[in-house]
Amino acid sequence: MSFDRLERKLGEIGELLLDKLAEILPLPEGEKEQSLFEAMRYSTLSRGKRLRPFLTVETAQLFGVSLDSSLQTAAAVELIHSYSLIHDDLPAIDNDDFRRGLPSCHKKFGEAVAILAGDSLLTYAFQVLSDDVTHRDPAVRIELVSQVAKAAGFSGMVGGQVIDILAQNSDLDFNEIVRLQRMKTGALFAISCEAGAILGKAPRNLRNCLRAYANNLGLAFQITDDLLDVEGTREETGKAVRKDANAAKATLVSCLGIEPARAHAKMLATQAIEHLAVFGDQASMLRELAEYVISRTK
Repeated sequence: MSFDRLERKLGEIGELLLDKLAEILPLPEGEKEQSLFEAMRYSTLSRGKRLRPFLTVETAQLFGVSLDSSLQTAAAVELIHSYSLIHDDLPAIDNDDFRRGLPSCHKKFGEAVAILAGDSLLTYAFQVLSDDVTHRDPAVRIELVSQVAKAAGFSGMVGGQVIDILAQNSDLDFNEIVRLQRMKTGALFAISCEAGAILGKAPRNLRNCLRAYANNLGLAFQITDDLLDVEGTREETGKAVRKDANAAKATLVSCLGIEPARAHAKMLATQAIEHLAVFGDQASMLRELAEYVISRTK
């Protein structure tokens, strides 16, 4: 299957997002905290897939939200994702030397600055969400702040990261691994989709459809990531591989086996697409994305 159209759209939104991030991130202009600003920009402006911001912009378009508003919200999501990558790579967690084909933030700037850069990106994301540019209605901004905080915090991404750390040398069953991955990876995917609906003041049933789509998409994405960790190379993925096996981490690949896990990811992508039926042809890019995430090689 060709993904040329989707990849062009991903590239277009990715460039717009980079412009937005470059605009809103602080510039290192001789201030004493210059190294902090450099680390924030280094990690956030590096080349990546930008799937989460893409989801925010695409879902916002379903409800007629302006591009300025959706890009502002997408930028906040990307700030949180970038913070999470900086902290994931630290020696205390995954101890990765490379990210997106470049030295990890702590390898370039040192652990202390990397930790503080991650802290700054996380907190700045909520400053961005609270800005009038995000939405003129303060109730919408409050809803975004609340839901993004839940997705990023102990009931979402951070909680899932703790379970992931504890999963080393543990025999988690299928349901426990699914819960871990829905929190660690899926929660940010889910709010990335739902944020577009919140901006558009969409009814609850449509928000639920997008959340269900994103839950399946996020899990399919994580399974593919775990398959790449087993089968890929650092040159292909831009980061270290064989990490899960070396750390004895429980994943759906280790639980099911390579081919059953690949089949499960395909089933999840199919289910994700089914949740978009209510949106008709307007959601064609989101449908393609579900196929794309399980076909990627990096």
